[in-house]
Amino acid sequence: MIEAPTGARPWPLLRGFAGLDPRAVPLDVLAGVTLAAIAIPEQMATARLAGLPPQTGFFAFVAGSLAFALLGSNRRLSAGADSTIAPIFAGGLAVLAATGSPRYAALAAGLAILTGSFVLLAGVFRLGWIGNLLSIPVTIGFLAGIAVHIVASQAPAALGVADPGGDLPQRLLALIVAAPRANLACIAVAGGVLAVIAATHAISPRIPGPLLAVVLAAGAAATLHLERQGVAAMGAVKGGLPAMAWPALGAADYLRLAPIGLLVALVIMVQTAATTRSFPLPDERPDADRDFIGMGAGGLLAGLLGAFPINASPPRTAVVAESGGRSQLGSLVAAAIVLAVLIWAAGLLGLVPRAALAGVLLFVAARLVRVGQIIAVARASRGEFLLILATAAAIVALPIEWGVAAGIGLSLLNGLWASARVRVQPMRPIPGSTVWWPVKAGADPAPPPDTHIAVLGFAAPLTFLNADAFARDVIEAVRPGRSAVRLAILEAAGMVEIDFTGAEALRRVVRTCRDAGVDFAVARLESLAAQAAFARLGLRDLIGPDRIFGSVAEAVAALSGPPQ
Repeated sequence: MIEAPTGARPWPLLRGFAGLDPRAVPLDVLAGVTLAAIAIPEQMATARLAGLPPQTGFFAFVAGSLAFALLGSNRRLSAGADSTIAPIFAGGLAVLAATGSPRYAALAAGLAILTGSFVLLAGVFRLGWIGNLLSIPVTIGFLAGIAVHIVASQAPAALGVADPGGDLPQRLLALIVAAPRANLACIAVAGGVLAVIAATHAISPRIPGPLLAVVLAAGAAATLHLERQGVAAMGAVKGGLPAMAWPALGAADYLRLAPIGLLVALVIMVQTAATTRSFPLPDERPDADRDFIGMGAGGLLAGLLGAFPINASPPRTAVVAESGGRSQLGSLVAAAIVLAVLIWAAGLLGLVPRAALAGVLLFVAARLVRVGQIIAVARASRGEFLLILATAAAIVALPIEWGVAAGIGLSLLNGLWASARVRVQPMRPIPGSTVWWPVKAGADPAPPPDTHIAVLGFAAPLTFLNADAFARDVIEAVRPGRSAVRLAILEAAGMVEIDFTGAEALRRVVRTCRDAGVDFAVARLESLAAQAAFARLGLRDLIGPDRIFGSVAEAVAALSGPPQ
């Protein structure tokens, strides 16, 4: 078994092979073969979704697999072309160059280098927390909106009609108008591929349904001469090994690419972190920072090979896990198979009908719409359900890069709103114990042991978002000089951090209480970050070390006395 020595620092390279048991190699090889069978049609389809030749999807997969195996951490994660980000950057690049042109390809490669650099730097500077910026409802809405973009981009090939172009709402309307003129043979090919993939996936995700469906479609097209009925094939696919070169772009081009690059990089980081945390082995500790480094390096290599930005793929990673893969050997086996196909079988790839690849992507789009999660959110929280709808609407109605930015903004605003609306909670003792518990709104709590004591809890970081409301709530609850309260205790177990504005609000509370003759104490300040802030911001000296306690009961016992 290959493993790092006990107590040693984590491997600088090849961490995706740590703990590899030679007896598990056959399972990894099997997982790699299964992964390649899934990836070959998917990477071709995603390249077309990105507006690039199909072989660039293979380049992206090989680059992502090699770099992540070398520098990443997760032993199962599959990196490569991804249908989540392809519509985002394709929409942004189409504004700068004609889709399919040499300049468009150069911009895509430059964007891969740019996004790869952003993601790699995020890993180097340990910014793995960025992966938490999109909440689940916003992510659900984001994926649903992306699914609509995929459907709109693939509908022309599936229907056998001309691509109407234009923004998404215009394109959808034009496709509805063109539907009566659809080519039935194209619909049959796309629908057949979709049906085969759905059926095999329902039996087992390990069955290479996409490859089987595409092979059947290519065979049917050749046997039945479907090209005579308007079913277009992919055409010549350039084979051979990719050549490494720096994209022919200037500094001004990279500046134009930077905004879309930042958005795409953020989506890559979110999806990479989610995949890393969703598919660890039992003895594996997720390391989003290290996986950002592997993913970022893969993006850089993809750009140098003339491909486009890469991403972690949850579905492909799930296939590796379900096939028994236990190391990145599976990804390397898959990359070797993809290269072999590119070198020796590229001519066969050109026989695949475009409608077949459209069927592959339509299945991907269907899986992006998380119907079960949407229903669960709708039942649990009307506000977060509206957040799903708002995010999806932004992705559909706005230019896609603006829609993504709006989704990220909605996610952050939702998190800020949740923190800003936390209020101070009066607390009462649980009879027969020393535990104090928040009083529910509208409840008829047991009276406190002494009416001159007010215990108040605040279960959130004390920051500029809620500092003013915190001060007002505490002062209103204590009512200095207007009530019998002579001792106010802040139960701070949930106060995990304090910023300067929060510290100023707490100073105001302490001084207001003391000016009115009310003693002030803090209990259960458990967060090390909050304790450091107390010392750094002068709160410990202001309140006094003898007024900071490990529990409310300890504070009450030490400071309570007969009312003055």
